[in-house]
Amino acid sequence: MRTAQTEPTAAPEERTGVWLIGARGSVATTAVVGAAAIRAGLARQTGCVAALPPFAELGLPDFDRLVFGGHDIDETPLVKRAEQLADAGVLPQALLGPLAADLAEADAEIRPVGGGGAGRQDLLIETLAADIDSFRRRAGLDRVVVVNVATTEPLAEPDPACASTEALDTALVAGESPLPYSAVYAYAALKSGCAYVDFTPSAGARLPALHAYAVAAGLPYAGSDGKTGETLVKSALMPMFARRALAVRSWSGTNLLGGGDGAALAEPSRARSKVESKRRVLDEGLGHPVEGGVHIHHIAALGDWKTAWDHIVFDGFLDVRMTMQFTWEGCDSALAAPLVLDLARFMALAHRAGESGPVPALGFFFKDPVGSTVHGLEEQFTALVDWARAAAAVRV
Repeated sequence: MRTAQTEPTAAPEERTGVWLIGARGSVATTAVVGAAAIRAGLARQTGCVAALPPFAELGLPDFDRLVFGGHDIDETPLVKRAEQLADAGVLPQALLGPLAADLAEADAEIRPVGGGGAGRQDLLIETLAADIDSFRRRAGLDRVVVVNVATTEPLAEPDPACASTEALDTALVAGESPLPYSAVYAYAALKSGCAYVDFTPSAGARLPALHAYAVAAGLPYAGSDGKTGETLVKSALMPMFARRALAVRSWSGTNLLGGGDGAALAEPSRARSKVESKRRVLDEGLGHPVEGGVHIHHIAALGDWKTAWDHIVFDGFLDVRMTMQFTWEGCDSALAAPLVLDLARFMALAHRAGESGPVPALGFFFKDPVGSTVHGLEEQFTALVDWARAAAAVRV
């Protein structure tokens, strides 16, 4: 039961686990390095939304109270991954020596995917959940937030077995495999009593059966598809056109991506979910469909960098046709990692406040926010501030 308090309920001594799906990937490694650097006083919180003044006194977990672990199929140690990212110019070389012990500590908490339950989804879910439970007990954690930063998976086709928790459990016990892998991880997170964040456009916890389970279990989840580059600019520009009563006729975007994400999205089946989440921002944000589309191209030479070029056609007074263009260039991991840390801290607040089901106010961080169709950046930020203040004043 919740009771409102007159002051935020800070919890400075609570320890929060951040369990990363895809824990040895570029985004996860950058997040672990960044958190350790901030904790050691070697880096500023640039890019961290939770560091802004409206959230200063809300009792969010401090960086020295975050403990990292996760799952990955990759066996490359985090120290080596950090070296690779430093060689690519993503991480400062000067941080690697001072933070080697922090990386080794986090690496020791990364578990392989599968174990003895790899052949059946119900057994795999049990294995993954047991790994998370063991992490919580071993590290003496008050709560764990699971964040999916793994590779985008192909768009999941509807499966009747995912329509309800009862139907899903029946199918799993029968040895069927109705869940995409992102949903396997999400179910394992929920079964282990964790808040869950999907930073990818994959299915995750959005399936009806997992949504129902989260609500019944009193667990929060958020997603999906982190808003880090081109779509961030879109969510800031769309309200401008609306406020000036300018009619957008077309909006076309071309995205050039390097790295593992670019390679994965070179597959049309994987790119489809990303394209749809980007497209939904425009259709819902503008309130009507527009011409144009989103095009994604893999350019291996870009490495961890990405470039987006957008072309917008709009009508002004007396139907005079005009255009706007912008180019966005950024380092994908450096843009995403602080948001992963933000989401872990805000979701720890949601879990502590007893939230259940989707947390719409965290839509500020996503292209395709669950529980919300609001896409204007400033409106989303206002909702985030209002929600965080209310959640911080709740004690379960």
